Amino acid sequence: MSQRKTGIVVLAAGLGTRMKSALPKVMHPVAGRPMIAHLLAGLAELSPDRLVVVIGEEMEAVERAVAPHPTVVQAQRLGTGHAVLAAREVMAGFDGDVLIVYGDTPLLSSATLARMLEARRSAPEPAVVVLGFRPDDPGAYGRLIEGADGGLDAIVEAKDATPEQRAVGLCNSGVMAVDGTRLYGLLDRVGNANAKGEYYLTDIVALARADGLACRIVEGDEAELIGVNSRAELAVAERIVQEQLRARAMAAGATLTDPASVFFCHDTRLGRDVVVGPFVVFGPGVSVADGVEIRGFCHLEGMSVATGALVGPFARLRPGALIGPGAHIGNFVEIKNASVESGAKVNHLTYIGDARVGAGANVGAGTITCNYDGFFKDHTDIGAGAFIGSNTSLVAPVRIGAGAIVGAGSVVARDVPGDALALTRGPLTEKQGWARDFRERRAAERATKAASSPSHKS
Repeated sequence: MSQRKTGIVVLAAGLGTRMKSALPKVMHPVAGRPMIAHLLAGLAELSPDRLVVVIGEEMEAVERAVAPHPTVVQAQRLGTGHAVLAAREVMAGFDGDVLIVYGDTPLLSSATLARMLEARRSAPEPAVVVLGFRPDDPGAYGRLIEGADGGLDAIVEAKDATPEQRAVGLCNSGVMAVDGTRLYGLLDRVGNANAKGEYYLTDIVALARADGLACRIVEGDEAELIGVNSRAELAVAERIVQEQLRARAMAAGATLTDPASVFFCHDTRLGRDVVVGPFVVFGPGVSVADGVEIRGFCHLEGMSVATGALVGPFARLRPGALIGPGAHIGNFVEIKNASVESGAKVNHLTYIGDARVGAGANVGAGTITCNYDGFFKDHTDIGAGAFIGSNTSLVAPVRIGAGAIVGAGSVVARDVPGDALALTRGPLTEKQGWARDFRERRAAERATKAASSPSHKS
């Protein structure tokens, strides 16, 4: 492929009214990041020389999401051709090849776009290359009509197609690669004499052919060309991406015992020989090292797990959780902004927040770090080898020294020296025979009440 310059115009001004959302359509997430971010990540692999995103009015969220790429506003939504015209100033003087893509097609791959650029730069150097696909149901898609030479003669909208043209299975995705020196000259000649009064980008094919210029088709896969215009289509895109992420994880050496029930984020990183049980959800920013087992029904987000650790089932690991080598995080344990160091165990029904659990420490069931007083969050430090008895409350800021033992049921609000025993439970009081006397007294009261009731007298 020649080293010609590449420009990209991303059309992202659509309101997405079928989404029925205050959020701009392209900002709806797939695998944990906005659709537009998925698309831009793929476009970055092409190393474009110029890229501009066309947005609508009051789309500041999209503007922030695509930064540092420039944006232009399409004040009136008068069709796809009109949207590309809105980018004229940014693209002024650009003499390379211009890709025109859509912000609501998050699965479009850089490999497919590279094939389009290759076709554009190969003889006979067509003025326009259109990305086509063959859906199971062509339905309302525009049809790509091929000429005798195998080139693209025309794009015919389904409503305007003859029966013979509707029988064509090759459909228009809307994605194009255009000779940048001709793009705006062609667009300036596009009219709006149609039912919608809009300027259609597809009309440049007929104009280029009328000028004796070649146009070509590159075929892509339907799955990567899905356009998201509704919540249902968003769910389809999510399903496709999740299947890709699961396949990638298993190909890289992870075991998913029930792949269909595991949900990844776009940036999830799993090492080799990781085992993931069913119904595990990975949020953004999770890194899992080699040899980790994550048992079923866990939720992980913004955290890391080191080699050989065991997590779950039913654990929740929140942002800032750092699980050390060989550590154990058990059922119904929540860790937030805390490190659990090598070999430490937090096995049952426990909350650890804003804390350090030292190497080899053992935290008993029902323990909590009381890290928030309604105004500030404070730190709890549990030293290496310490043992925290069940049902303990550690009131931050507090430090439990290395090797110390905290007795079950304690409330600890001041530092405990290393190797010390800390107890705050009250003394045991015994009253011999009290339970027997209590039962007999209450049973007699119940019998007396029953005898005096109206139902008993009748």
